[in-house]
Amino acid sequence: MLKGIKGFFCTLLTVCIMSGIFLYKYTDANATSETKRQLEEANENRKNLKNELGEINSQLGNLKDKQTGLKDKLDGLNDDLTEVSGNLAELEEKIDDKLREIDDTNRALEEARKTEEQQYSSMVQRMRYMYEQRSDAGLMNAIAGTSTIADMVNIADYYAAVSVYDKGKLAEFKETRILIETHEKQLQREWEDLEALRDETAEEKGRVSGLISSTNQNLSATANQISDAEAEALAKEAEIKKADEDIDTLQKKLAEEIAMSRRAAESVWRDISEVEFDEGDRYLLANLIYCEAGNQPYDGQVAVGAVVINRVLSSVYPDTVVGVIYQNKQFSPVASGRLALALAENKATASCYKAADEAMAGNTNVGNCVYFRTPIEGLSGIQIGGHIFY
Repeated sequence: MLKGIKGFFCTLLTVCIMSGIFLYKYTDANATSETKRQLEEANENRKNLKNELGEINSQLGNLKDKQTGLKDKLDGLNDDLTEVSGNLAELEEKIDDKLREIDDTNRALEEARKTEEQQYSSMVQRMRYMYEQRSDAGLMNAIAGTSTIADMVNIADYYAAVSVYDKGKLAEFKETRILIETHEKQLQREWEDLEALRDETAEEKGRVSGLISSTNQNLSATANQISDAEAEALAKEAEIKKADEDIDTLQKKLAEEIAMSRRAAESVWRDISEVEFDEGDRYLLANLIYCEAGNQPYDGQVAVGAVVINRVLSSVYPDTVVGVIYQNKQFSPVASGRLALALAENKATASCYKAADEAMAGNTNVGNCVYFRTPIEGLSGIQIGGHIFY
């Protein structure tokens, strides 16, 4: 009979041990699966970031090509403007020279007209002097006053020569005046042509200046776009670096969880009756529940307390409430300082204390779960309020 009872208890103990191992495997497998999923998401995110960086760099290359083209265009336009400005200055100088030449010609024309008028007036006076009021009187009187035929012929020739000279000079001066008038008209036409060419050149200069202005604006806008793209590329590179760090962290975390899962598979849980709670455990646990689930329903508060006690019962975690709560990088309120503030002011509510009492009594509504977090896509587990327990 005693042997049979011993056999029964051995069987029961084996079942309990195997059940504990199974529950640990389930819990740690969930945690490991979640970390793998996070790692896959992190790798996918890094891949997307690299693609985005590639697109930004491609855009940056196009912008720099555009900038180079605009600079080349601007250089060409500046050369054109220099040439046009030089042509305009040359035309202005030619116009000034032409105006001076026209002024000189006008003065020469005025002199020629005066000379012609003077010649005409002198000729008229001499003709009046020679002929006076009757056509041949003067000549006849001059001839009558001679003593020889030779003198008489000389006088006649003189009068004829004077008349021919006067008429020749008058024709010469008239021809000179006409030539000067013709030259003045030619100069005027040339001046008008230069004025028209200057106006066209000035218009061309304005057009080139406008192109330079618009090209400078495009160049400035492109430079700003390049600056923005470079800043975006730097930011994306920083994101990729952060993603690499996250991947490295997740890989390390995954390795740690796998190792913990293996250790858990080889361990057993203690019974709640084996745990000796310290005097401050209830106060500490209630305030942690307040920080993690103060805004959650009562069931959610009990579940957070159960996670802490489950870890206390597990051989892969510290075996005290203090040790579990202050284990490195396990509960965010510890790292952020929120728990310290809550403890200093005893922020825990009555429901938080009640949940702590229930958890410390060994009651759990999340089985053997030892992790919880806010829901994310792909994470499975027991959802209570705003948390997933796994």
